[in-house]
Amino acid sequence: MMAGGGGSAVAGGPALHIPVLGRPAVEFLKVRDGGVYIDGTFGAGGYTRAILAAADCKVIGVDRDQTAVASGADLVEDAKGSLILTEDNFSNLDTIARDAGYEHVDGVVLDLGVSSMQLDTAGRGFSFRLDGPLDMRMGGVGANAADVVNAASERDLANIIFILGEERHSRGVARALVKARAGARIETTRALADIVASVVRGRPGDIHPATRTFQALRIFVNDELGELVAGLQAAERILKSGGRLAVVSFHSLEDRIVKSFFADRSETRGGSRHAPQVERPAPSFNVLTKRPMVAEEAEVESNPRARSAKLRAAERTSAPSRAGLPSGLLPLLPSLTDVLKGR
Repeated sequence: MMAGGGGSAVAGGPALHIPVLGRPAVEFLKVRDGGVYIDGTFGAGGYTRAILAAADCKVIGVDRDQTAVASGADLVEDAKGSLILTEDNFSNLDTIARDAGYEHVDGVVLDLGVSSMQLDTAGRGFSFRLDGPLDMRMGGVGANAADVVNAASERDLANIIFILGEERHSRGVARALVKARAGARIETTRALADIVASVVRGRPGDIHPATRTFQALRIFVNDELGELVAGLQAAERILKSGGRLAVVSFHSLEDRIVKSFFADRSETRGGSRHAPQVERPAPSFNVLTKRPMVAEEAEVESNPRARSAKLRAAERTSAPSRAGLPSGLLPLLPSLTDVLKGR
């Protein structure tokens, strides 16, 4: 799975599927014989293959993309009972594992963002480099990017593009989109990219002017940040004591969420001489990465999309899982339902 991060990854162009930071992610899992592991973002199966090759273990693969699940049929057959592949959101990974007969698992890996397969298929509408319908839905259900672009208010469009795409020209882009759709509905990736490019002027060597806008719409349409938060909580519930969680992110907001969640769940300080003692639950995770791991130069050269990747990992303790979340974990944005009403 791949995604732009902080505007530095290219959201388009052909590329072979390469599991970014795959080796260290699998090493953090400490895969062992007899273990059960969840690949919450199956994609082309790169992480799953690495886990199955590391030990005589079982893997539960999860992906909301029907195409990814269908393309994994051969791997399921080759695994001879060691792989269960499910079409679902990884936010449900604890329920999926229990439905498969496992009360707890030994490891979970999440590789966030959009996959190379999705980017390189014009009909999916993820890439500004390939003309196709303005879709961007990972699961193929619900409202798509065209619905958002054509129904959202100028204010909502600007906020979505600014917050999720970190596009400093978000107001100008939103204004241009509203003006363009007054003449005709915006239905294709090419039309959207051309409108954005008329506002965002890039210099030679810069990322494509539409990169951040496409990124923002994709994240919003698929509720990727909300899915991430729910997925982290689900992993906390299903991991056994000593189980490992490894997360590869490509966007600064994703990485911030993972970092904040791990910090909250590993916090032991109860107060200071300047503040009263506060009772805190026992830590449910021990953080294994004080700083995120990043791709080495050789990996970036072979796969430029790895440039923005960050890997964080933590180990589950025996403490109970928690229900609450750190304040401010998710950015304040309107719901997809409200946006479609044009408010």
